[in-house]
This record gives sequence, C-alpha cells and structure tokens, in this order.
Amino acid sequence: MAPLGPRVPQRGNAFSRGLGRLVLRLMGWRVVGSVPDVPKMVLVGAPHTTNLDGVIAFAILIGLGLRASTMIKDSAFRGFGGVVLRWLGAVPVNRKSPKGIVEQTVDAFHQNEQFVLLLAPEGTRTAAKAWKRGFHHVALGAGVPIVAAAIDYQRKQVSFNQPLQPCSDYEADLGRLLDFVAAHSAPRHADRLSKPIAERQGRPWRGEDAGPD
Repeated sequence: MAPLGPRVPQRGNAFSRGLGRLVLRLMGWRVVGSVPDVPKMVLVGAPHTTNLDGVIAFAILIGLGLRASTMIKDSAFRGFGGVVLRWLGAVPVNRKSPKGIVEQTVDAFHQNEQFVLLLAPEGTRTAAKAWKRGFHHVALGAGVPIVAAAIDYQRKQVSFNQPLQPCSDYEADLGRLLDFVAAHSAPRHADRLSKPIAERQGRPWRGEDAGPD
C-alpha cells in the first residue's frame, strides 16, 4: 500500500494505519496503485453491490490514513452521535437551507484547504439504472478532480485511477470513469450491477430482478 502524498488530507497515526492494513491483510485484500497527491477531490467508489464494500473501504481509509468526508443530514449530529460522525469525517447538510445539497457541498470544498468527499454514485446496492449526477455537479462546481476507486472481488483488490478534471460534458466524463471502473472491477453480486457498468462489462442488467443483500 503506497503512502499518501503530502498534499492529501491525512488522519491517524502509525498504529491506526498498521491496524487498518492488518485487517485488509487478514481479509486477503490489497490496494493497487496510489491515491493521487491532490489536496481536494471527489472520490467515487464502484461498483456497489454489497454492504461489505463499506467495511473494505473503511479498512482502506484507516490503512492509508486518508481523511475522507461524507455529507449527512444535520439532524444526525445531535448529542454524542454527532461527535462520532465528525470524527469519522461526516459533514452536516441542512436540508431546510435555501442552498441545495450540491451547493452546500461545494461550499465545504471552498471552506477547506484540504477536502476529500467520498461518494457511491450508484446510490444503491441493487442494480441502479444510472449513476446519480451529484458527484459531477459538485466536482465541476468546486473545480476539483474526480478520482474513481474500483473494487474487484475476484482479485480482492481496489484500484485508484488518475484524477479526472471534470468538464461541462457529463457524458464524456462519465464514460472515462466507467471505462476505468469496468476494466478494474468485479462485483460481489453481478446481478446487482448498475446498468452502465453491466453494459461495459458485457453482463446482463437485472434491474428490478436483482436479489436482496
């Protein structure tokens, strides 16, 4: 597992990184390539077909010492739970604000010198018809690159691609991301693949026929 570059937001210490890497080793997983050395990025993970994806992602984040954030509704930050969520990197979103979620997320990028936003653009574990465009709107609005992390359950590895600076042509940007993910991933449950990845991998898309987790 390659160490993070100096510009990437980091957290933890040698002990926590060692613990995360030990968990990955015991599970038989490894990281291929390295996280690009940029201070801000939208990090998208795919394909998302099982809850186990989150366990593997968390172990990788701890093992790398990467400080990544997610956007969660502000009502979840009450009491001790809010302390835990902030420690985990969550950022509150006010759904009653005149600013939408995308605009609030863009503000979070502007307010921080270093900020990595972690998203699953498929939005569900069960055969999404399309990727949600929010990740692209945020990256374009904040002027930050998009980095894809592809998970491969056959080889038990996660690969990172090079930063993609988004442009106004969403379909072109999406195509480049999908090409990387399709070439470097294998789902745990093929019947739950999102339609864009299934098509690129030459697999049937199950849609509503996808099974439960």
